[in-house]
Amino acid sequence: MSKDNNKKKLSPWLIYGGILLMFFAISYVTGGSTWNDPKPTSLSNFYKFLDKNEVDKVVFNKSTAKVYLKKEALAKKEHEGIKKKTILDKPNEGPHYTLEIGNTELFQKKLDKALEAGKISDYNPEPESMWGDLLLTLLPILILVALWIFMMRRMSGGGGAGGGGQIFNIGKSKAKLFDEKNDIKVTFKDVAGLEGAKEEIQEIVEFLKNPEKYTNIGGKIPKGALLVGPPGTGKTLLAKAVAGEAQVPFFSLSGSDFVEMFVGVGASRVRDLFKQAKEKSPAIIFIDEIDAVGRARGKSNFSGSNDERENTLNQLLTEMDGFGTNTNVIVLAATNRADVLDKALLRAGRFDRQIYVDLPDIRERKEIFEVHLKPLKKSETLDTDFLAKQTPGFSGADIANVCNEAALTAARKDKKSVDKQDFLDAVDRIVGGLEKKNKIISKEEKRAIAIHEAGHATISWMLEHAHPLVKVTIVPRGQSLGAAWYLPEERLIVRPEQMLDEMCATMGGRAAEKVVFDKISTGALSDLEKVTKQARAMVTIYGLNDKLGNVTYYDSSGQSEYNFSKPYSEETAKTIDQEISTLIESQYQRAIQIINDNEDKLLKLADILIDKEVIFKDDLEDIFGKRPFESTDTEAITES
Repeated sequence: MSKDNNKKKLSPWLIYGGILLMFFAISYVTGGSTWNDPKPTSLSNFYKFLDKNEVDKVVFNKSTAKVYLKKEALAKKEHEGIKKKTILDKPNEGPHYTLEIGNTELFQKKLDKALEAGKISDYNPEPESMWGDLLLTLLPILILVALWIFMMRRMSGGGGAGGGGQIFNIGKSKAKLFDEKNDIKVTFKDVAGLEGAKEEIQEIVEFLKNPEKYTNIGGKIPKGALLVGPPGTGKTLLAKAVAGEAQVPFFSLSGSDFVEMFVGVGASRVRDLFKQAKEKSPAIIFIDEIDAVGRARGKSNFSGSNDERENTLNQLLTEMDGFGTNTNVIVLAATNRADVLDKALLRAGRFDRQIYVDLPDIRERKEIFEVHLKPLKKSETLDTDFLAKQTPGFSGADIANVCNEAALTAARKDKKSVDKQDFLDAVDRIVGGLEKKNKIISKEEKRAIAIHEAGHATISWMLEHAHPLVKVTIVPRGQSLGAAWYLPEERLIVRPEQMLDEMCATMGGRAAEKVVFDKISTGALSDLEKVTKQARAMVTIYGLNDKLGNVTYYDSSGQSEYNFSKPYSEETAKTIDQEISTLIESQYQRAIQIINDNEDKLLKLADILIDKEVIFKDDLEDIFGKRPFESTDTEAITES
């Protein structure tokens, strides 16, 4: 552990307590004079007290005198205005009165006579001193200054990198430095799958370890590499592996670390970051979520005012194109919003390479499972190939979550190891949501749900390109009242007939309700949403509609979101709406026809579903027989 981690942090409550103790200490030392000030009186009254033999002693300087009364005098009625005790419940030993003395010589002669006559025990002339009053005057100011310094240190990050926690160092870089002193245990062996991305990243590490191999034949080391991909695919994990493998200083920070409430701080931190990296060259700078500062300039600044984020981006562009090719500083960045980044940031010479980190395929998912299964006590019969098939579309983070949920499920059931069923339950939990066993459903609603899900199962079983079914359940999960699980094929391209079969299977639930009850319900909301998206994609994106022809209105650059007009006319918009509606209605009627032809089998399937609540592929084979177009290379997904 570092020294900074071993330092004990000072609690602010200790500071507040110390201030209170200081006030009480002053009260104690001064005898409570802060709260029990001596009562002002006149010189003539003092002489009366002196004549009555009530004064014990007097302390005076050039201008004022403090009078201490005898204990028996304090009990008299004329002195009842004097407080008998201090705030700390101590006897008030004085001074009890204070007065202006005027002529010091005459006053001292009067005291000499009283002392000779035994009317007072003592008097004491003291030099004029302002320290006590000065301390009491300055103490609140000193306390306020101390509190201000404390608050400024807390606001500036409390000792961040390169700053020491001071407000004056707020423009310093907040990047964390990882070098040979830091123990980075993540290596490329811990990154499963992502073979193409790993190969490119490993080459960048090789650039820094052995630059002469490339520069001797005239090559230039790339300035930067941008990792792009969906969330959870392993972009940050790849960067950690680079930090563990490169054996060079590695500066890591987030794009939001540049953003601050003070003007000019972001640009200042960029300058300081690159200055540190050049001093420790060769080095790597990793900026996670770079879209926080790298968004396209001039798109959202409608106010026309100075934009701090744009200033930070301008400085980043300057620094990336400013350092020489021999400084050996490479910038890595990660984002899942590459479409919103400024074009100047993506040009060659800044980010020379864009490395796409995609969702893992079935083979890569198996490798990722093997990494995350290592710490688990798993069953000997557990098949990773089966797990990979059951998790299509899952990212690396999703697979890690599945493994953890499976372990929690096994522990909840008091098992000694994690088996296949625990993983299936974990996938159900993640995709479908938490099982709601206490949800009250009437018999009519339960039958309607069973008919709906049996409709999905029937259509998908009868159509060639629809995904074959694995299981159907009417147990409520999350926001859905039932779900059907399918085994989709891995397709790199999709043909119109495949999309139409999938749309027909999606409409199977509503079609079954219409045929059996001659009524429809709101239970098909998610089906309608899915099928509408598919139809709109066929018409407006993929150019699969005969009426519109080979036209797409899709903008892969992502810049269309800033346009205020549609890329087609009102006439075309009407045509698009008509074609989408025609597509959906044709598949709905097709689904009704298939349900009518197999209504008896559908009702039989629904009865089994009501009885068991969960049915599997074997139950469908008993009713419908084997599918003639069964595929072997399949994976599982769900549809509610």
